[in-house]
Amino acid sequence: MIRFRTLTLALLLSSTAALADMPKLIPMPASIELAKGSLRIGDGAGITAADAGAGVAARLLVQRVKVDRGITLRTDAPGPIHIVRDAAIAGDEAYVLTIDGKGATIAASGDAGLVHGAMTLAQLLSPDAAIGKPVNLPALVIRDAPRFKWRGVMVDPARHFVPLATIYGIVDQLAAQKLNVLHLHLTDDQGWRVEIKRYPDLTRIGAWRTPPSSGQTPTAKVGGFYTQDELKALVAYAKDRAITIVPEIDMPGHAQAAVASYPEIGVLGDRPEVGHDWGVNPWLFSPDDHSMAFIKNVLDELMEVFPSEFIHVGGDEAVKDQWERSPVVQAKMKALGLKTEMEMQSWMIDQLGEYLAKHGRRLIGWDEILEGGLPPSASVMSWRGDKGAVMAANAGHDVVLSPAPTLYLDSLQSDHADEPPGRLSGGKSIVTLADIYKYDPAPVGLAPDKAKHVLGAQINAWSEYLVTPEQVQHAMFPRASAFAELTWSPKDKRDFAGFVTRMEPQLGRYARAGIAAADSAFSVDIKLQGTRGDALRGGKVPVAMSTQTGFGTIRYTLDGKAPTVRSKAYTAPLSVASGTIMRAVALAADGRMTATPRSFDTSRAALLLRTASDFAACPKGDLGLRVPLTADARVNAPVYNVNIFDTCQMYPAAPIDIAGAFTVDVARLARHYGLAHDTSKQKQYYKVTEHGELVVRSGGCSGPVAATFPLPSPATSPNRMTFKGTLPKGSGDADLCMQFTSSLDEPFYAVEAMQLSERD
Repeated sequence: MIRFRTLTLALLLSSTAALADMPKLIPMPASIELAKGSLRIGDGAGITAADAGAGVAARLLVQRVKVDRGITLRTDAPGPIHIVRDAAIAGDEAYVLTIDGKGATIAASGDAGLVHGAMTLAQLLSPDAAIGKPVNLPALVIRDAPRFKWRGVMVDPARHFVPLATIYGIVDQLAAQKLNVLHLHLTDDQGWRVEIKRYPDLTRIGAWRTPPSSGQTPTAKVGGFYTQDELKALVAYAKDRAITIVPEIDMPGHAQAAVASYPEIGVLGDRPEVGHDWGVNPWLFSPDDHSMAFIKNVLDELMEVFPSEFIHVGGDEAVKDQWERSPVVQAKMKALGLKTEMEMQSWMIDQLGEYLAKHGRRLIGWDEILEGGLPPSASVMSWRGDKGAVMAANAGHDVVLSPAPTLYLDSLQSDHADEPPGRLSGGKSIVTLADIYKYDPAPVGLAPDKAKHVLGAQINAWSEYLVTPEQVQHAMFPRASAFAELTWSPKDKRDFAGFVTRMEPQLGRYARAGIAAADSAFSVDIKLQGTRGDALRGGKVPVAMSTQTGFGTIRYTLDGKAPTVRSKAYTAPLSVASGTIMRAVALAADGRMTATPRSFDTSRAALLLRTASDFAACPKGDLGLRVPLTADARVNAPVYNVNIFDTCQMYPAAPIDIAGAFTVDVARLARHYGLAHDTSKQKQYYKVTEHGELVVRSGGCSGPVAATFPLPSPATSPNRMTFKGTLPKGSGDADLCMQFTSSLDEPFYAVEAMQLSERD
């Protein structure tokens, strides 16, 4: 008999040896009992499966291990791995994994549990980067089950179309870490992505848009859609991996692509173009009989493709101006005894909820559906904080927590200059790996007897600023790993320091699967201490280095060469000679780099250079977005920090006693923001030439004008331009303000870089 020792959380935290023995699994299982002994698994090891469901889990195990470890397991011959059915294990997703010197057995009562157990074994079989080598598995017993039922990830192919191959890769990664819901945001103002056979114009017209213009006339439309057969195949693929796909048809707002396809389902009879503006646009579905019949017909076909219990109907950000101005809608409200347009939306959602219920389905929508009174049939996905979830759950409705910005993956992960496009979390902060990990889907204010209504949580990869598949992957991974643990693992098993250590093999798995996972949480941030002017005046440059996670040993060089395990370890801030090129990286215990090395140039010219990520908003505050040069490019284009309400940007603390001239690189971007009722918040500067000017001021936005450059015609000039000028002599440091005075109906301008040069 094998004698097991249970490693409790307290033991883990108090015993370095015990911690070192623990398998590096994500998410952390509910219970791990280690024993003496091991099991060696190498190329050709066989798997036996008790039934068809076990056979699916076996095939998935073979596929995962081949990618993650490079060894080939077999399902056509007996061997040491067994996948069996055990009715005594409670819960469809629960499993028990037992390993001893004779073999490894995965047991579960449900198909999902068998898959989850197989994915745990796959992680145990890929503990390091020794590709193709056999693995010695520790003897253990893992008893595991999820904390929450709904562990979801949303992908948004409506704003930027996401190729099916990318979605299949995402499904594989979700399954590998026990995430079980893929929410597809299939329609929005910018695109209708699902084939509806009864209404072919939804994809013939609604799936294609003209890109937003930054001056020149676009030459071709962009977009795409999924056929029903393609989606059925994706649903089956996900089901094998214990993942349910929940489709979303957004209504009554975010309907511009639908109304562009069939104007008669809209409100005021106009036919807009398919949208290319991000944000909130005015087009709504009408609540009249014809439009409601149209929506129900769409739902009929959607239900044939997606067998999910829940159908998502959106309900978010529907400004009601069209309904307010429509005599038809107002007459319907009066006939129904409804006093407000919010009550009209609630009535509409309730009608759809009843319709779905008749077909054995359940409606879920964003938390705005609460505003007119929550329909009895609705469940709520709460994105505007936790308040909507608490309100709905206390009223007896099921809820899913998905608060912005914490669980919004379009939020930036760092302020590194090489960070891809994204949202600066409402202009306030970035959302790190740690920020997601510490979130808990058990909202404050929820009555204890209502906790059962919290189905779980979901992270959302909105794609207004995620243009390429690589950018989607960068935004999603590895933050999905943190999310997997917070939704699966018992709360008392969660420990960020331990999680970061367990991320080490997972980063390797991402790389071997071809996933462009972000290294933002592990990369070295090299920061100047004090102002650039002080460094230039003093001759020595003080710098400090850190990583978000604190994982690994930071090693650095001062000669521009790539750091290695033999490079000097960073222990405290440094003071280096001007002209030094520093390179730094954090290394794991085995010497593996945890991220791409980052560089910092301390030359005088480099200290006088500011690039997009360095600029501040004028007159104060944070920049709101980091946007690509071309909104629909399928390449990783240059990115710019912008404040969509004010084109003024600031070079902070410029050493105007040292700098006598400047070169500023400017980009003309599309002004493609649907601001709705926030339109009046835009700052308009008075222009004195046809297309406006770039006005450079020294000493802040109210300081004297240092230079003025008329902006060229957007229709006939390139979208990137350079201006050069001189600065008046001053003392010490002062902010340089760059104001663009172009009209609000012309494209948007942003500073790419500003290089100061020293006085002669």
